[in-house]
Amino acid sequence: MTQAEIKLCSLLLQEHFGEIVEKIGVHLIRTGSQPLRVIAHDTGTSLDQVKKALCVLIQHNLVSYQVHKRGVVEYEAQCSRVLRMLRYPRYIYTTKTLYSDTGELIVEELLLNGKLTMSAVVKKVADRLTETMEDGKTMDYAEVSNTFVRLADTHFVQRCPSVPTTENSDPGPPPPAPTLVINEKDMYLVPKLSLIGKGKRRRSSDEDAAGEPKAKRPKHTTDNKEPIPDDGIYWQANLDRFHQHFRDQAIVSAVANRMDQTSSEIVRTMLRMSEITTSSSAPFTQPLSSNEIFRSLPVGYNISKQVLDQYLTLLADDPLEFVGKSGDSGGGMYVINLHKALASLATATLDSVVQERFGSRCARIFRLVLQKKHLEQKQVEDFAMIPAKEAKDMLYKMLSENFMSLQVGCQ
Repeated sequence: MTQAEIKLCSLLLQEHFGEIVEKIGVHLIRTGSQPLRVIAHDTGTSLDQVKKALCVLIQHNLVSYQVHKRGVVEYEAQCSRVLRMLRYPRYIYTTKTLYSDTGELIVEELLLNGKLTMSAVVKKVADRLTETMEDGKTMDYAEVSNTFVRLADTHFVQRCPSVPTTENSDPGPPPPAPTLVINEKDMYLVPKLSLIGKGKRRRSSDEDAAGEPKAKRPKHTTDNKEPIPDDGIYWQANLDRFHQHFRDQAIVSAVANRMDQTSSEIVRTMLRMSEITTSSSAPFTQPLSSNEIFRSLPVGYNISKQVLDQYLTLLADDPLEFVGKSGDSGGGMYVINLHKALASLATATLDSVVQERFGSRCARIFRLVLQKKHLEQKQVEDFAMIPAKEAKDMLYKMLSENFMSLQVGCQ
């Protein structure tokens, strides 16, 4: 990890969690995995404070732990996860555009707290939404629950791993640290809760002064306490799913720029149909038939089946190969080549960076070398049709800025 990245992690941890958590987090980033007492000794922090700091970092998935054979527990910082905190506003805004204010607040609460039960999230969000409503209006728990279920169905939120029940019932000595597991089929399974109620407004200080005596108030809260219906089932935001959504949006935008709006809407439909069934690291989406795509197009999108087939053929024949044909059943089976699409987007980004920094002629040489993989200086001059002296200067500029590398051939 570079010094700049470590400094950025330090600033993020300090801003979100304070100095002690920042000190422990940065120490783990610099040193790698370490046991509890070594962390306390090296940082000059008390064991109690180190434990609390590690609890906060583990709660937010910023530190993981591992039990070694001798029973020693070592803690390791997840640097990439710390840097993802920069994207929290984008995750929240994306949820707002897809699931309105309710979805926005659900994801915001999960990001702020790291892990929460569904019932706790629903109550917090209902209270916050009620605060923003006109007097006399409240947000129903059921409405927030429905949005939470939709987020789980589309995999934007997921269950956290938990301690298996067999480990709890083991009569032997407890392990030095619990082993957390989760069944993949249960990862997005929402517990059946009957949350009945509405959001509550906070009492202002004036109302407190004029209201009932403070001694009486705790009785209401303690008498009405009920067991938590989903105790032990914690949820977190699925950041990989957000990144998958960003990738899909970039592919749709690229198709719209290259072709037209109808082509991009067809690709958007294919990606939406595959968003849950296709892994975020898969090279292709699941094969989809032309008939399935036609039935899944947005309501009111008036194009005939024949026109759709023509567009799919056009997309499959495009040199960028974003869409590929994988079979002929069901009117034709089509997939989106995710790896090729991302490679094309990365190439276009690099091309624009080179053009902006070095000019159009350098961009021409860069595209040429990218396409041919390896070229001698004389070949660059001939293919790019640029005078020898200028071509040499441009190649040296890009070489000095690490946009190109020099490979010495053997005779």
